[in-house]
Amino acid sequence: MTQILMPKATAVWLIENTALTFKQISEFCSLHIIEIEGIADGDVAAGIRGADPISNGQLLREEIEKGEKDSSYALKAIVFDHAPVGPKKGKKRKGPRYTPLSRRQDRPDAIAWMVRNHPEITDAQISKLIGTTKPTINAIRERTHWKMSTINPTDPVSLGLCSQIDLDALVRKAADKKAKSDAKLGIDPADTIKPVEDEPVEYAPKTEHTLESLFKPSTQ
Repeated sequence: MTQILMPKATAVWLIENTALTFKQISEFCSLHIIEIEGIADGDVAAGIRGADPISNGQLLREEIEKGEKDSSYALKAIVFDHAPVGPKKGKKRKGPRYTPLSRRQDRPDAIAWMVRNHPEITDAQISKLIGTTKPTINAIRERTHWKMSTINPTDPVSLGLCSQIDLDALVRKAADKKAKSDAKLGIDPADTIKPVEDEPVEYAPKTEHTLESLFKPSTQ
């Protein structure tokens, strides 16, 4: 079997975020099953932060799902030479993005940030970008979400829910689509935002003061 990177950290992540058996994790990480049991009990690898093998390019989400359905299934690692292999260029991901359990609690914050800062992005696009559902997005839009009082709008990139490249590409795509839609409706982007310098400025009439006027009694 291919030797994976950071086997103990990977085992920690698989134990915390999947329903795989200790044997499956042991075989995938090339660690003894007793060591895996020790990690699960907190006796081994204490303090080691879990490493997501999916984001590291070492394991496909489909492999985890196969293993969770069949306890006798042996997970197959992605083979790479020097660096993790990412998704194939030009290959579109099907379905919503998988989000680790440890980060799912951050999704409402990311949704709120997207809704506030990029209203041109559709619910379907947000759902696919950060792996959430349309009802959740709608609840946050309507401010009926059960966590609404504690939601803090935060950039999904800083939360680790997507990459900056994916976010920039989505924003650009949504902006282009809106521009085309506005063009069909005859809406000029220049009409939506009025420059500050175009606003009429009123000036008070200039008053000439003489020595006599300064000492003249007021008529009011």
